[in-house]
Amino acid sequence: MSTVTDTSILAGRQGPSGRLSDFFWRNPKILLLLMLTPPLLWLGIIYLGSLFALLLQSFFSIDDFSGLINYEFTLATYRQLLIPSNFDIILRTVVMAVLVTLASAVIAFPIAYYAARYAKGKWKVVFYLGVMLPLWSSYLVKIYAWKLILAKEGILTWLFAKLHLLWLLDAWLSLPVVGGSSLSISYTGTFIVFIYVWMPFMILPIQASLERVPGNLIEASADLGGTPAQTFRFVLFPLALPGIIAGSIFTFSLTLGDYIIPQIIGSSRLFIGQAVYAQQGTAGNIPLAAAFSVVPIVIMGLYLWMAKRQGAFDAL
Repeated sequence: MSTVTDTSILAGRQGPSGRLSDFFWRNPKILLLLMLTPPLLWLGIIYLGSLFALLLQSFFSIDDFSGLINYEFTLATYRQLLIPSNFDIILRTVVMAVLVTLASAVIAFPIAYYAARYAKGKWKVVFYLGVMLPLWSSYLVKIYAWKLILAKEGILTWLFAKLHLLWLLDAWLSLPVVGGSSLSISYTGTFIVFIYVWMPFMILPIQASLERVPGNLIEASADLGGTPAQTFRFVLFPLALPGIIAGSIFTFSLTLGDYIIPQIIGSSRLFIGQAVYAQQGTAGNIPLAAAFSVVPIVIMGLYLWMAKRQGAFDAL
């Protein structure tokens, strides 16, 4: 008979690397700490540190005579945000972000509903490719392509002319706020490009939220005599609302902070991102640029708090 020796299940490995591996196996919390330390340092120093420095700069002011930064704690820079010219920039940006978010939700919902309830097999693959494909191309290329499409000599104007609807386009462009000399130099063009660029970020969360809605709930609503409108209002929309809010987080925040699209397509009136760029790079007023930067942070902080209460993060 062979003699059975009393050995451990896993014998200790030899050499420095083996002993180190055994040590981490016996102390998983230390391994977890070492793995989390680099990203936490990056988040704490690079990201949060830069935000804190930005917040600190906003409490300084610029000397009107010398143009130098006065490093004394003051709220005068934030009071400058309330003067009409600066407050109009904030209001204009927030209104555009709200309109883009609402329009994106209205357009994205039927697309996401079809993908969630009807698209199967290869058609679902086609759906994902169609939604994701615009994200794979260059951001600037897409914007400049839209500038050519919306230009006065662009294909969209040509299409209106061929359909004998050029009078309708001219009537729209003659409106005081949304119009301009062409679609590429108007708020309407800015609005269209914002929707196109951020639309995938609205479709995917809504589609994921709708896929979680049990089909028998919709059938039960119909069996109980509910009309399609009542089923949408009382069953489908409340269950899809977290996905809509989750998508709105992306579209609203990205529109709120973007400065490239309004810079290339739109009028000369500034948005918050353009104001930050102008104050930082051209005027050299870093405290005012920092104060402008704090505005989207505060708005998004409140928005995320409300979205969390609605369970939007469950649909991300």
